Amino acid sequence: MRFLPAVLAAGTGAVVAYFMDPQNGRRRRALAVDRTAAATRRTARAVGRAGHGAAAEIEGRTQAMRHAVHSEPRPVANEETLADRVRSELFRDASVPKGSINLNVERECVVVLRGQVPQAAMIGELERRVRAIAGVRDVENLLHTPGTPAAMHT
Repeated sequence: MRFLPAVLAAGTGAVVAYFMDPQNGRRRRALAVDRTAAATRRTARAVGRAGHGAAAEIEGRTQAMRHAVHSEPRPVANEETLADRVRSELFRDASVPKGSINLNVERECVVVLRGQVPQAAMIGELERRVRAIAGVRDVENLLHTPGTPAAMHT
């Protein structure tokens, strides 16, 4: 620790001699100023980008929370649009027999499922999936399995 002041004095003298050199001192000082300014600008831009990114992330999460709290079913323009939405969601799964099921949307967003499915378990599963689609108010399930009579309107 006795030598610390001497080391600091020697270091300070070397820096002063480097920047005050009569031949290259002016160039070295200008270069140091330019590099310091460039580093400051780069840092400021990086901080600005990080700030904008953080603000966008916060805004997105705020909107997601606001939507989750005030979520309402998406409005349906008409019954045909709802029928297209139900078909799209229901027949996305390749295991659903597309050619064997007919669906209609009737009187105020009630989906009517008709047709034949290979397994009895699929009847309830398809009804559950359709009920989960936004805009569907109710489901009338007239699906049946092979060998059983088709259900009638209730």
